[in-house]
Amino acid sequence: MRTISRKNKDGSTTTYVQLAHNVRDPRSGFARARVLYTFGRADYLDLGAIRRLVRSLCRFISPEDALEAQGSTPALRFIKSAPLGGAYLLRHLWERLGLQTVLAKALKKRDFGFTVEWAIFAMVANRALAPDSKRGVEEWVSEDVSLGNPEPISLQHLYRAMDFLLEHEESIRKEVFFATADLFNLEVDLLFFDTTTTYAECEEEDDLRRYGHSKDSRPDRPQIVIGLAVTKEGLPVRCWVLPGNTADMATVERVKSDLRGWKLSRCIWVMDRGMSSEANRIVLQKAGGHYILGEKLRDSWAAHKEALSFQGRRRKVRENLEVKEIVVGDGERRRRFVLVYNPEQAKKDRATREKTLKRIEETILALGDPEVASHKKAVCALLSHRSMGRYIRQTKTGKLRINQAKVQEEESLDGKYLLSSSDDTLSPEDIALAYKQLMEVERAFRTLKTTLELRPLYHRKEERIRAHVLLCYLSLLLVRIAERETGETWDRIRPIMDRCHLGEFSSKDGRIFQRTELSSEQVNILNRLKLAQPPSVTNVRISA
Repeated sequence: MRTISRKNKDGSTTTYVQLAHNVRDPRSGFARARVLYTFGRADYLDLGAIRRLVRSLCRFISPEDALEAQGSTPALRFIKSAPLGGAYLLRHLWERLGLQTVLAKALKKRDFGFTVEWAIFAMVANRALAPDSKRGVEEWVSEDVSLGNPEPISLQHLYRAMDFLLEHEESIRKEVFFATADLFNLEVDLLFFDTTTTYAECEEEDDLRRYGHSKDSRPDRPQIVIGLAVTKEGLPVRCWVLPGNTADMATVERVKSDLRGWKLSRCIWVMDRGMSSEANRIVLQKAGGHYILGEKLRDSWAAHKEALSFQGRRRKVRENLEVKEIVVGDGERRRRFVLVYNPEQAKKDRATREKTLKRIEETILALGDPEVASHKKAVCALLSHRSMGRYIRQTKTGKLRINQAKVQEEESLDGKYLLSSSDDTLSPEDIALAYKQLMEVERAFRTLKTTLELRPLYHRKEERIRAHVLLCYLSLLLVRIAERETGETWDRIRPIMDRCHLGEFSSKDGRIFQRTELSSEQVNILNRLKLAQPPSVTNVRISA
């Protein structure tokens, strides 16, 4: 590109813009400019035509070369991006509950060289967003998430934070519960409690990891027992870590005594049939407390047999829910039962039993003569089978027959379950519906074991196992709050929020951190949680 000027008669100068190409003159040996195109006067240039020409030429070179050809360099370089939305949501719920204040109070008399509270939050957030080992958390915080931590977090920080958390376990749990209760106006007149097990990846037992009845179908591994109390809204109140051989019945007194100082003694405890015993009923009624317990239909207790044989009509209270109130005994021996019947479940029970009986007939036919020695193990296995054994009887000659009396007995229990309660102010319908809410504990256990990946346990030290369960409990609390406030499941919330990323850009003048634009779904979730939108630009670092 070149310009030539011409002087006008009035003394002014006019400049023309040309596209020229230098060509060597073979006779003179010098280069001479050959004009290829004249753009016209400089003060009347068709800038649009020039831009189109530039864009057309830039198609044949790289974008970086095109910018360099125009005399400029890229303003910003895109360094990396990481998910921001999920961590932002959890951090603000964490602060809304005042957890940073609770931990700061416990840290007053301690002097750590790192931010303990952020290390604990990092492990809690990791369980909810991308469960990993503690070594994996170190890399996750530095490379795979925009957590917002003010300082780097290393593996040793995480382990020291776990030890600190366990030292103040009781006070932290109590403070967290009351903060949650005050913030969400929780009704704690009804508490649901149940236990589960989780196994450890080892074979040797110790004081905590013991072999016992596995609810994970892993009898080949030592395990621990985890107890969990939740409100009717599904928010966890407290968790317990017990030796793996602890029976369900043995947990009730420990649970009741641990919560005595929490002003929760005067409430109704809802527990499964594994907790039902005379001793536990006495414990639950101390200090004015009450219970709703599931009862075993197939046992030899006289009170249960009397309740099941009681004549009277059931009352339909809801679709697929019929109840009948039964009072057995007088005075101190008086017990109040509610027999619940679900017609839909009765159909399923009947269909299941018919399939089982058909399978039994086919198996007996296949066994043939029971006197044959090779069949003895098969006969024993059939008689001890978990589902088929109850319907089989063996005659004096050793032949196997279907026990018709047992079939009739099971038919009478189709679709039924038996409940007992010590609170006379509750109607049979209230008792039945309250017990159905016990599924909230089961849902919490599923979240702990699957979404938060509580199991299996790889920690070697007992205190680290207890701290690991406590971290999972805190993560469950944040997850349940998010679900309660939004009406969505965490499996739905997490991927939506994690699509919001924080990008890091760099230039010669410094660095800038900017988030992606929020989608309508992300805005909706934040609005339901009453959270402000994350700032568009979160950090600017100017080079010195």
